[in-house]
Amino acid sequence: MYKPLLSPGHTACAGCGQALAARLVVDVAGPQVIIANNTGCLEVFSTAYPESSWEVPWIHSLFENAAAVASGIESALKYLGKADQINVLAQAGDGGTADIGLQALSGMWERGHNILSICYDNEAYMNTGVQRSGLTPLDTNTTTTPVGKFSWGNIRPKKNMLEIALAHGLPYVASASVAYPRDIQRKVKKALAIRGPKYLHIFSPCPLGWRHEPELTYAVAKLAVETGFFPLLEFEDGKLSNVFKLKEIKPVEEYLKLQGRFRHLLSPEAKEELKRIQEMVNFNIEKYGILAK
Repeated sequence: MYKPLLSPGHTACAGCGQALAARLVVDVAGPQVIIANNTGCLEVFSTAYPESSWEVPWIHSLFENAAAVASGIESALKYLGKADQINVLAQAGDGGTADIGLQALSGMWERGHNILSICYDNEAYMNTGVQRSGLTPLDTNTTTTPVGKFSWGNIRPKKNMLEIALAHGLPYVASASVAYPRDIQRKVKKALAIRGPKYLHIFSPCPLGWRHEPELTYAVAKLAVETGFFPLLEFEDGKLSNVFKLKEIKPVEEYLKLQGRFRHLLSPEAKEELKRIQEMVNFNIEKYGILAK
């Protein structure tokens, strides 16, 4: 009988994309896995003391060092002669991956540990009050980048974590979205079959922080892909090996209009700013060849 390795009964918000993604990941990884998980939403809603939803060995690290803890676990397994029997995962949110956790993550990648790093990207520090992170998109309305008379929101574009991972020479780097569960599972399975450090970046909508209805999580995640806002890519040995192609590209406004964090971009005054975002998306569509010819 099927038994999920991330059990129900946790306290994730309704429609939480991170909860969906984490369950898909751990079910493919299987019971022979040890997970190092940084501080963040996933840690908070799945391990409220004295209980845990995890049916596998799971270790809570600090906000910045899931990768360092995972490195120690992998090294210990090597010493015990069990490195080929047990997979190691380092899990973090966008802040724990691209900002406060980037140094430890870079060190783990540079040393070549046989670990799968996973970023559950909900594009802000949701657990502490929806503050911007390095993965918050341009013009997003957050508590630290509020929209006002002199501001359209977040002033910086989103970091390209895939390219940062590629710069470390990783053998496998990929992006995925909760709108495509089988794609997530295929990529996790593929990554775990490859020796060395791997990185998987999973797009995980947050109804609370993004201000959309919980039942729209799937639609929002799907539109991010269908507009080219979040491309689904795979790189093997530094080369682009697979692109999720689209027969037609929807306007980025279709994605933005479902979310309260982008509502200010739908006003007539924001016409030029909306055009700017569309141009950034068009650049990625062209760069990665997302439109099927």
